[in-house]
Amino acid sequence: MAYRVQILGSDQSFSVEPGESVLQAAGRADVRLPHECTFGGCGTCRIKLESGAVDYEEFPMALTEEEAQQGYALACQARPLSDLCISAASGRRDFPEPRRLPATVRAIEPLCDDVIHLTLDVPEDLEYVPGQYMNVVLPGGQTRSFSMASASGVGRLDFHVRRIPGGFYTDRWLGQARPGAAVEIEAPLGVFSYHEEDWRPMIMMATGTGIAPIKAILESLLDSEDCPPITLYWGMRTEADLYLRKQIESWAPRLYEFNFVPVLSRPADGWRGRRGHVQHAVLEDHEDLSDHAFYLCGAPGMIQEARHLFAQRGASLDHMYADSFTFQHPLAAAA
Repeated sequence: MAYRVQILGSDQSFSVEPGESVLQAAGRADVRLPHECTFGGCGTCRIKLESGAVDYEEFPMALTEEEAQQGYALACQARPLSDLCISAASGRRDFPEPRRLPATVRAIEPLCDDVIHLTLDVPEDLEYVPGQYMNVVLPGGQTRSFSMASASGVGRLDFHVRRIPGGFYTDRWLGQARPGAAVEIEAPLGVFSYHEEDWRPMIMMATGTGIAPIKAILESLLDSEDCPPITLYWGMRTEADLYLRKQIESWAPRLYEFNFVPVLSRPADGWRGRRGHVQHAVLEDHEDLSDHAFYLCGAPGMIQEARHLFAQRGASLDHMYADSFTFQHPLAAAA
């Protein structure tokens, strides 16, 4: 039996045939719903069920039980059990259209033992929103995804690439590439971005190279009169891994009520800062999270646990934004 899906506040509707997901049916009907991974790993296709019910063949990783209980669903995995009225995730809709274009390696330099700073020269008319990412197109059509690490780059893009021992792209291609090497990219991609409409105190939390899109967003807020209070938690293994520490600390005079909290999971005995995992550090610092907006980027386990734990402290799921490196960044997996 087919069910009808109506998008709240619009004249768009479509039917979902048996066995189809909401996202598959929307694509068949040329109705655009935000999405990226299509297998329940990212949460980009999160929708709100205003009426009706859905089920899953397997409960998706990027959805928590708390979110499901509050009426949220992932369109890429949700199968309707009735007619639905849905609202799409809140946020901006004016992302630049992605396209394939040529690029040239400008520089490849180490940031720390296992993170590479990759800089590409690109056409000067490439626009993107801080927080988005690009795909590098490999021979054979495979792609590898990396987040832009700066707020803007007229003619230049910066990336933080975690070196994967034995990895085709990070070890072999980047290990042999030299300035001037040609590469094809697809950009810009993704919907992770700053939500200025929230104007809430922000908790930004990253693990490993998940700091890259967070860095881009923070750079876009430097010297802004409308910048809300920001606390940044960055999780790494050791103090030597904190390759952006000095730069981040230098932002304090240029961001409103900015607090930087590095958290190490394997610190040396002389480390006097925070220890453990970033999501637990947030809980240690905040009994009530109901007034905050959250930007979570990096390891999928961190993001999944953070969603669950923060919701228990009153965090609004409508103001929780995540970029999981499970699907987008398979070779830039966070520490």
